[in-house]
Amino acid sequence: MRIMTGLVVLALAVGVAGCSQKGLRDLRINSNGPDEFLILPTKQLQQPPNYNTLPTPTPGQANLVDATPKQDMVAALGGNPTAMIPGPGIPAADGALVAQTARYGVDPDIRARLAESDAKFRGRARLSGRIRLFPVDRYKQIYRRESLDPFEQTEAYRRAGYQTPSSPPEN
Repeated sequence: MRIMTGLVVLALAVGVAGCSQKGLRDLRINSNGPDEFLILPTKQLQQPPNYNTLPTPTPGQANLVDATPKQDMVAALGGNPTAMIPGPGIPAADGALVAQTARYGVDPDIRARLAESDAKFRGRARLSGRIRLFPVDRYKQIYRRESLDPFEQTEAYRRAGYQTPSSPPEN
């Protein structure tokens, strides 16, 4: 009887230990240590060719050793990093895209409205899921009714006669 009880306790402990991994969707910070994503490396210092012709310092503006990861990535991939620097207005190359997306009007406050709506939605969903016996993926649990099954959608489009070349082939 003692051996059986011991095996049951051991099996229960192993089973509960397997539920402890929450994965990448648990975005809470669980430590008081430094955030390694806030540490940015700077570029190497450069010696100017002539100290007599240095530009005038501009307080509050970027300098040559500030990190510019997006521009550096574009340059590393062979693109033009100066094209990424935002300027006034919309670039001419993007004019048709902006006109097409704005054809029914533009809500300038859409981001704030969506953030407020999502906060209310998560608040309502959080009320119903406070009591739980086992760890669950809260993100998946809250948004399960808002998500689409890609395989189900692919099959629905195929049944309707649409071509789905980027989806896996039919079995």
